[in-house]
Amino acid sequence: MWVKLCCLLLYFLALFVLARVFEAVAWYESGFLATQLVDPVALSFRKLRTILECRGLGHSGLPEKKDVRELVEKSGDLMEGELYSALKEEEASESVSSTNFSGEMHFYELVEDTKDGIWLVQVIANDRSPLVGKVHWEKMVKKVSRFGIRTGTFNCSSDPRYCKRRGWLKSTLIMSVPQTSTSKGKVMLKEYSGRRIEVEHIFKWITAHAASRIKTIYNSEHLKEEWNRSDQYRVKIYLFANLDQPPAFFSALSVKFTGRVEFIFVNVENWDNKSYMAEIGIYKTPSYILRTPEGIYRYGNNTGEFISLRAMDSFLRSLQPEVNDLFVLSLVLVNLMAWMDLFITQGATIKRFVVLISTLGTYNSLLIISWLPVLGFLQLPYLDSFYEYSLKLFRYSNTTTLASWVRADWMFYSSHPALFLSTYLGHGLLIDYFEKKRRRNNNTDEVNANNLEWLSSLWDWYTSYLFHPIASFQHFPFDSDWDEDPDLFLERLAFPDLWLHPLIPTDYIKNLPMWRFKCLGAHSDEEMPEAFPDSESDSDSENKEVFSSDREGSEDDELGTFHGCSEAEHRCGAEPCACANKYCHPEPCRRKARSYGSCSSAGGVEPDWSAWPPEMLHCTECVVCLENFASGCLLMGLPCGHVFHQNCIVMWLAGGRHCCPVCRWASYKKKQPYTHPQPLSSDPPS
Repeated sequence: MWVKLCCLLLYFLALFVLARVFEAVAWYESGFLATQLVDPVALSFRKLRTILECRGLGHSGLPEKKDVRELVEKSGDLMEGELYSALKEEEASESVSSTNFSGEMHFYELVEDTKDGIWLVQVIANDRSPLVGKVHWEKMVKKVSRFGIRTGTFNCSSDPRYCKRRGWLKSTLIMSVPQTSTSKGKVMLKEYSGRRIEVEHIFKWITAHAASRIKTIYNSEHLKEEWNRSDQYRVKIYLFANLDQPPAFFSALSVKFTGRVEFIFVNVENWDNKSYMAEIGIYKTPSYILRTPEGIYRYGNNTGEFISLRAMDSFLRSLQPEVNDLFVLSLVLVNLMAWMDLFITQGATIKRFVVLISTLGTYNSLLIISWLPVLGFLQLPYLDSFYEYSLKLFRYSNTTTLASWVRADWMFYSSHPALFLSTYLGHGLLIDYFEKKRRRNNNTDEVNANNLEWLSSLWDWYTSYLFHPIASFQHFPFDSDWDEDPDLFLERLAFPDLWLHPLIPTDYIKNLPMWRFKCLGAHSDEEMPEAFPDSESDSDSENKEVFSSDREGSEDDELGTFHGCSEAEHRCGAEPCACANKYCHPEPCRRKARSYGSCSSAGGVEPDWSAWPPEMLHCTECVVCLENFASGCLLMGLPCGHVFHQNCIVMWLAGGRHCCPVCRWASYKKKQPYTHPQPLSSDPPS
């Protein structure tokens, strides 16, 4: 997870650097930056009209370019970035969808139950033609959709009773606007009563009703009273302008942020005394001023702060987010991080997508589960102070220059989704390349695995758990795959009783205690060969037998380290092992051990118990081969405390009998350690 998070942060850093590169290229080619102001005098009439349409100001009664230019200047400063976005939006003639309501319930769910948006619905009465023709209606839909106003058509033939109850006996236009200034308040429906059916007149009617929800200030006394008043709104945004009514984007945002941000329009058209404006720091108009408990912020001075709906919407969302905004942001980030698994995972293509689907399901499930207690905690009244401090932190961090760059980059990449996806794919391919190179340097075989091999290993893993359901409840280290003989499947079919036996890996054998058996007063390892010179000829003949048996038993690679000598210099009876490779068979070792003799009390020689692990039981005989322990032989103990020849017990455990030959205690389970009784004074020291 941390690797994917680091890769995602690295991708965001690459996007930030790439955006700065694009800005430098644009400045080199055109000689201006996105934050550079544009003089409206130098613009054509078409560009000025496009700017007014994007800001939501009517210009139908302004035939002269001078009047249009003055209206643009009165609504706010124009930047190169806003001009570029407006022209691109006009060129992209995308068709905007409109909803067709099927009946009363559909209309109620989308229109009357929506508390934070504006709807424009064309009602078509029975056996009547629509009020607005098809061509004009498409223009209207495209015009109002810029400001987040949703549109739809209700045909009374689908539900005539509802139309009669509402009094819709003729074709008309219906507009729904939240009635109160509180979040999730009531919705009022207004019917268009104008005689002119032109698009501009209908748009003026819509903007007039939307602007009526905004508090308007006409004199300095009212401004002073409002500026010094403290109420439920912690964040307020003021528009100081010489306009008849606020722009449509400003009115639309007031509906969208109902209950979170208060929008106030200060009309300074007929003001003679503007001294109080100078006192509060307002020296020019138009100005967009954000007032928070932390101070005053002038919107439009930083990167990406354009006079448009989209730019101001992202700005206000970062300052005063809803819980839903944070959830959507976390959902996007988690899924972007999960998709990194497609490039980090190496091996077969099917394996990549299986891991990706698993990661997507896991991450999204954990995200939803983690959000449930958060939503519950936010409902508690004791967390109001925590909520306020969190919003204060958001306001402090998102009014910085770095935050304005991030918002500008977000708007840029969201308006160019193909560029965003292509950079994400390129970043993923780079991660895949470096990850593949790293694993090849580590000699990992999964890089070259094909789909068939991976599916085969997946089937082996699945069948191991399907056929051995008890194994998953055992408590033993499990780090390896199912590496048994392929003929095991047929053997288990022949013996149905074995289906109930758990499949236990043999990795735990490596962790069992091993030591050498020693006798008190026995010869050292250097003296042993001199005491028994005749054993060399026997060792040579045994070498030949062992070489032939090794060739026949070469298929037991996985268990070879446990069958005897794990090292080339393994000793069995203080002599170098006769094995030429890593196998050491128990029979020659036992014959060599017998040639050296064993420790016994009858011979007057006692074992050296101090070399034994404290939890092991003292004994001098292996119950598997029924032979005494020879001095220098390698021993192995089980968790129950019983001791055997290392070769004998490894052969026993590797054969599938994962229990002690004496007490039947599981060889992979820990047991309470055995405590030896204190020796008497007559006993030899241990």
